[in-house]
Amino acid sequence: MKLNLKSEIKKEINGTKILLRSIPATVVTLFVVSVICMNLLAGKTLLQLEWIALDAGILISWLSFMCMDIITKHFGPKASNRISLLAVMINLLTCLIFFVASVIPSNANDYTAFDSIFGGTWFILLGSTVAFIASALINNSLNWFIGSAFKKNPNGKAAYAARTYISTFIGQFFDNFIFSVIVFVFFAPVFWNGFCWSVLQCASCALTGACAELIMEIIFSPIGYRITRKWSSNAVGREYLEFIEKDKIK
Repeated sequence: MKLNLKSEIKKEINGTKILLRSIPATVVTLFVVSVICMNLLAGKTLLQLEWIALDAGILISWLSFMCMDIITKHFGPKASNRISLLAVMINLLTCLIFFVASVIPSNANDYTAFDSIFGGTWFILLGSTVAFIASALINNSLNWFIGSAFKKNPNGKAAYAARTYISTFIGQFFDNFIFSVIVFVFFAPVFWNGFCWSVLQCASCALTGACAELIMEIIFSPIGYRITRKWSSNAVGREYLEFIEKDKIK
């Protein structure tokens, strides 16, 4: 049992190393940066009504999901999950550095606003981290499942549109819903003077937010489709694709 676990860990580490060599650095960089920016931008509310609430994270969340869709389409859901967890770990490290910077005293100027923005709130970070991991797993798995249902032309525009639109909408819904429940149902009443949302409010805001984010996905998904077609024609990531094929045979 110990030997199998050790070999599985080694295989995962080796697979991740090969994957990082195989995915174009630009996509990984944009994905990681978008996850970090989402965490920062979530602190500003752009629109808040009884039935919808949108934070500034919507301005870049489409990029995170587009990158996941691109990686899932070309490398598979496991590869996208690996990169998603990598992005989460880098985001947590970045937040830790921001927090340390915010608590270090300085007499050079008044950094109250700086400390407030970059210091963050621990339960918001917790909620966003749990929500993103869950939504990434849902998005990547659903994207691959829908794509595999297109037997005749799995690489066509219709297949790409179906797999990205549906998976993004459902993934974004759960991202918004899980975040809202954790922050506004469990922690906000304790730390924000009784302010809270009902589960129904969380669901309605998650639904309307997912619709808004789906519109962003529809606008930018043609870029993702062209990238996947180019990767396929240029045999991008051949080393990783051969690695997972050998793993299937074993």
